[in-house]
Amino acid sequence: MKMLKKATDRAGRMAFLSAKQLYWRMRPVPAERKRHLFVAGVQRSGTNMLMDILEKSWLTDAYHERDPRAFDNYKMRELPVIQALEQASPMPLFVIKALFELQELPDLMRHFSPAKTIWIVRDYNDTVNSTLRSFRRNLVPRINRALQPDTEEWLGAGMSGETRERLSPLVTPEMREEDAAALQWYFRNILFFEMGFDSHPDVLTVSYENLVTRPEEQIRRICDFIGIPYASRLSRDIFSSSIGKRKKPELSPQVETLCTGLQERFQPLV
Repeated sequence: MKMLKKATDRAGRMAFLSAKQLYWRMRPVPAERKRHLFVAGVQRSGTNMLMDILEKSWLTDAYHERDPRAFDNYKMRELPVIQALEQASPMPLFVIKALFELQELPDLMRHFSPAKTIWIVRDYNDTVNSTLRSFRRNLVPRINRALQPDTEEWLGAGMSGETRERLSPLVTPEMREEDAAALQWYFRNILFFEMGFDSHPDVLTVSYENLVTRPEEQIRRICDFIGIPYASRLSRDIFSSSIGKRKKPELSPQVETLCTGLQERFQPLV
């Protein structure tokens, strides 16, 4: 029954997307009326869920990181490719995920103006647990590489000297995977504040926990921010069962203090 439901849901989604494409191909929006939205955040923070929500709107043309037209191995393709997709889109709101590209968001928003960003943030404990389930392999060496000056490791892209100086003493050969995953959550989310997004009028911060426990309220907030009408179908199939699903990871006191402090900085914004 579960496989049948998945197949039915997939067929329904494809039918909806085809109908949406056909509708807007017949009524394309002029280029000067198009708007753009970037969905951002740290991996395992709920960006896929948010993209799925936005895709259910009749007004959005949503490009997931699994879409080979816009992404190569989860990384956004070159700017001319994305611009060509945007120009070919007939819909009012062009939506694309930016995770590997967090540090590039200010430039991307300027290039695709008018543009907005939704940054979703999830409790670091649950993010760490989810990260360890999906990306545990080689996480510590990758964190080490990310902290090197002039690194080519994407995790370190855009890292400020201040953040590197703060974190370097914490990264040792004996570091546990849990601490490495937590530091990834930290130094990708600290970019939000270092880029001034906490006071940016075109950036909305969304709490994963608020979204899954109060979906209608939060999705109405999102719709108001991006200027699309709320529809009840946007709130369907959202569950809160992933909150605190697993035992809290054991982190070193220094890493836990860093993450707790950063998480508290987000609280007034969500």
